[in-house]
Formats: sequence, C-alpha cells, structure tokens
Amino acid sequence: MSVPASTEPVRIVRHPDGVVELRLDDPGRGNALDLGTAEALRDTAVEVAADPGGAVLLRSTGGSFCVGGDLRAFAGLGAGTGAYVHAVASAAHAAIQALYELPVPLVTAVRGAAAGGGIGLAVVGDIVLAARSARFRLAYTAIGLTPDCGASWFLPRLLGPRRAADLILTNRVLTGDDAERWGLVSRSVDDGELDDAAHRIAADLAAGAGDALRASKGLLRVGTGEELRRHLAEEARLIAALADGRQAQDRMASFLAAGSRPKAADGRAGAKQAESVS
Repeated sequence: MSVPASTEPVRIVRHPDGVVELRLDDPGRGNALDLGTAEALRDTAVEVAADPGGAVLLRSTGGSFCVGGDLRAFAGLGAGTGAYVHAVASAAHAAIQALYELPVPLVTAVRGAAAGGGIGLAVVGDIVLAARSARFRLAYTAIGLTPDCGASWFLPRLLGPRRAADLILTNRVLTGDDAERWGLVSRSVDDGELDDAAHRIAADLAAGAGDALRASKGLLRVGTGEELRRHLAEEARLIAALADGRQAQDRMASFLAAGSRPKAADGRAGAKQAESVS
C-alpha cells in the first residue's frame, strides 16, 4: 500500500486487509527516541489500541529499527538530565504498555540496529521477525545507565536469567540469526524479505479466527499487565536517577565524542548506536 510522505516521527497506516501498521518513520535519526518522538510513539500506540483492526504490525523505515534514546538530546542538560530522561522513558513506557495490552496479535519487524530502548520496543511483539543483518545491543551499562522500555522485564522471561544477564551486563551484540537461536525473536529472514514476510503474517492473523486469537492472546498475557506496569515505573525511576550522576554524564559525553570520529567501513555496532543507545 503506498502512503504519502510524512514529517511525523511515528505514524499509523491502515491497510485494507485489516492490518493496522504502526511505523517508526524518522530514518535520518535511526528512529531515535527524544521526548517528541517518545510522546508521538505513546500517542500513536494509544490510538492504535483504541482501534487495532485484526492485527497490528510494528515496523520502521530506513536502515535501523530504533537506535534507542537520543543521547544528543540528553547532552548539556546538567541537573535537568534526569528529569528529561524520566519524561522520555515514561512516554515510551506508556507506548510499551499499550502495545503489550493490545487485544489483537502484534507482529514486529526489526531491521538494522535495535539498541537500548529499541530492544524493548522490538520484543513487545507476539511474533517478532528480524532481518539476518539486524544487530541487537542493550548498551545501557556502557554509558552508566540501566535498562528501560521493559528490557529488564522481557529478557529474563524470553531468554532465561543467564542469557538476559549476559546481554544486559556485557552489551554483547546479537545478529538476527543469533537472536533467533537465543529465542529473542521468533525467526530471522533474509533482509529483502522482512517487510513482506511480516505483513503477510499480520494479514494472515487479521484474516484468522479473531475471537480465538484474542482469547488465546489473553491467556498468554493473563496476570502480567500490572506487573509490567510496576516494573516500567521502576525502570524509569532508576535510569533517571543514574542520568543525573557524574559517571553517566561523563560516559554519555565520551560516547558522543567517539561517535563524531570516523568509523571503520564495516560500521560494527553502528555509528548511530554510539549516539543513541539508551
């Protein structure tokens, strides 16, 4: 389905096959989360939740899914850093909660970099597809921060405590194929097939037995929504408190300085991830 160009960082596309698409659409910034983008994500997620069609597809335009929080928006705020980070996290967390509680199936399609908060946004889906070239990296502790967007809640449940700790504490990078082997995503596909495969799955779900799909998803989610809500609030509190500290501010400044230097041709871990990782 062709859609007109948009200047909005997040938008909704309603397809005639019953798929409602939530599209991250700020490719020039790697779909990074500053306050404006996080609020747009929250507002569009709530709008989709009110009228989700038969299935929801979350995907991105550009070379990256979401490179996480925009460190350049955090830089130079001094004593106001924590309050700003808390506002960004809270808006993003409202989006995560709305997406988690969708009554219909949610399919996410991940290409390129999924870093920091982009991890939580990726794995909130019921079915998660990743391009083989995708790169998943938490990166929080590298800049003196703790996870947000539900990463510290989703990962132990998806991967088990050992692998979750490995990803969160060491910031190792997983490819799309690695992510499938670990159980972080449902399956990895060839890069050129990602969008078509994700839409096809969403369309098949939208055409399926809607009552049974909703009831089955409800069983998978029963009793967990309020637990996630409490955990998201604690994530927001911790990351904001750390963001006000000298260690985190020095590390963020170092990351930004490193990101301004020339990168190797293979772009391992990604120049954008050096600038947007929380």
